[in-house]
Amino acid sequence: MISASALADLCDENGFLGQSESWSPDIAQAFAKLEGIELTDAHWEVLFLLREFFQTFGDSPANRALVNYTKQTLGVDKGNSLYLMGLFPGSPARVGSRIAGLPKPKNCL
Repeated sequence: MISASALADLCDENGFLGQSESWSPDIAQAFAKLEGIELTDAHWEVLFLLREFFQTFGDSPANRALVNYTKQTLGVDKGNSLYLMGLFPGSPARVGSRIAGLPKPKNCL
């Protein structure tokens, strides 16, 4: 497991991974721990979906784009705000992108 101080050295000024290529499951676990989230298979499914979105579109998704992409890819049961908020409380796009090792979504505070 990566320590909080080692993780901080890899982050930009917003607390997101500076280089998404250096992301690993260990880094995801460390970010999740900072967010108070214990990753389950459902979390990993969305994290890999976020990384797929980034590879396809070159950006981290905003919440609405994340919901729509999840709905198209994983179906209506998972592609809704309530489901995603249950996995990544607060802002699924911001929290999920951070754990997935992606840049901060442009429209997130």
